[in-house]
Amino acid sequence: MNRRDGNELTGLAKLAYKPIGLFFGMVGGLLAGKVFGMIWKRISDEDETPQPLSDDYSTREVLLAATLQGAVFGLIKTAVDRYGMKGVRRFLDTPRAPAHRRAEV
Repeated sequence: MNRRDGNELTGLAKLAYKPIGLFFGMVGGLLAGKVFGMIWKRISDEDETPQPLSDDYSTREVLLAATLQGAVFGLIKTAVDRYGMKGVRRFLDTPRAPAHRRAEV
């Protein structure tokens, strides 16, 4: 379902955000890799993260590392995208449509 609630970037703001979004995406990916490495080092007491084809780690460790890496990457990418969009909107002073609240049942 594609829901448009008026909070998307449109027109000039969308065009202005493209290069900024690419830059923040790269920075976010690097940051996510560093954060994941720090978390893995703390929980495993090892300096390197498990590689999928490495025989040095069990399947359980490799799958746990991949799950954690995906969660960290998703969290950081979403945060970077959201705050990047808000920054561009604030810079361009693009007004947001009012958020519609759902009635609680």
